[in-house]
Order: sequence, then C-alpha cells, then structure tokens
Amino acid sequence: MTIGIMQPYFMPYIGYFQLIKAVDKYVVYDDVSYIKGGWVSRNNLLINGEKNLFTITLKGASPNKLFNEIEIGDDFKKLMKTLYMNYSKSVNFEETMALMEKIVSFPNKQLALFIANSFREILSYLSIDTEIIISSNIQKDNTLKGKDKVLHICNILGADRYYNAIGGQELYSKKEFKEHNITLSFVETVIQPYCQVHHTDFIPDLSIIDVLMNNSKQNTNLLLNSFILR
Repeated sequence: MTIGIMQPYFMPYIGYFQLIKAVDKYVVYDDVSYIKGGWVSRNNLLINGEKNLFTITLKGASPNKLFNEIEIGDDFKKLMKTLYMNYSKSVNFEETMALMEKIVSFPNKQLALFIANSFREILSYLSIDTEIIISSNIQKDNTLKGKDKVLHICNILGADRYYNAIGGQELYSKKEFKEHNITLSFVETVIQPYCQVHHTDFIPDLSIIDVLMNNSKQNTNLLLNSFILR
C-alpha cells in the first residue's frame, strides 16, 4: 500500500498530481496549521503570454487556524474570465472549462473539502483511481507532530510505502521510515515540454490548469507518469 500526504493546494503544479496518481491513497492534510504566504490559494498561469500569478480569496486565513477552519471566499468570476481570455484557443479549452465550472461551483466552501473535491473531479476526468482521504476523518493521535504524525497515519492506513514531493528530502529520513517498515521515496518531476497557446518557449511548473488546457486526457496522463522516484 502506497500513500501520500500533503496540505491542500488549489490547482497546484503537475508534480503535486504526479504524487497523487502514483499512490493508492492520498491524504489531504487538513488538520494542520495553515501556511501563510505559501501556494495554497495561488499558482501561475500564462497570462498575456507571460508567467503570472492568479490568487483566489480565502476567508479567515491565519497561521493560527487549521486548514479545515478556513473557507473559500472567492466567486471565481475573475479566474474564469482570465482562463477564457488567455486559453480560449487552447486545444483542450472546452473540456477543461467544463471541468473548472464543476470545480468552482462545488457548494461546500470549507477550504480543505473544496480542494479535495477539485482533486476528485480531476482524477475522475483523467480516469485515475487514487482514493482521496481527509486527514481529520482518520481516528488518530492528534498530539503528534511532524514526521511522527505522518508515520502514525501511515501505520493506521497500512502503508508499506510512502511517497513525498521532492521538496521533502530535507524533512524526512529514509532510515527513520525504514525503522517503521516503510519505504520512503520522493517524486521528482521530469519536465516534458508541451505546446502552450500564445507561447513558443515552454514554461514549466505552471498550474495543472495549463497542463489540462493544452493536452488531451491521454497526453496529460503521460505527463503525469513522467517522474523519477528518488
């Protein structure tokens, strides 16, 4: 059993979804403190042919709150207009806009649940069967912190493999995980350029929205498989 655990991010870059696709169960880490100034509510798109940030509005965002104590405060009209203006000539515009409409119209605005639903919608669209689990729904010892809490969740879910984003190499030790009979690996994206509308030189690490707009379902899945386990 392979699992991954990450905080919820709205429409993150491809590496995040490579991790989700690579595991059997993916835990949305909603009962940890919100990260101010991170990538939870923002990412990059090609806007006017350049790499630019989009940001969605949150209500009650504070590092003193857990992810599941914060709400979406955006009506998404600006984002959807931005997508229409900048991606209408993309090869997969119609299907991606229909998917985005489903995502942004989700009625539950609790941050983690809203984002977890967006993951489920994207996985369904791409026919990926990873199970999405909400961390706060797992009966566990919430006094634990850091790697101890991650190992605890792994144990509860019966994991023998744990995958983390490549940025976690400084946080987790393969030796420590092995002592708990868990093989720790890190997902490192192998960049595969694809044709981007209004741009000749490929710009990597944009929101998954850019990937979906410019690629068919089949090509998107091929891109999601382009990683190395470290």
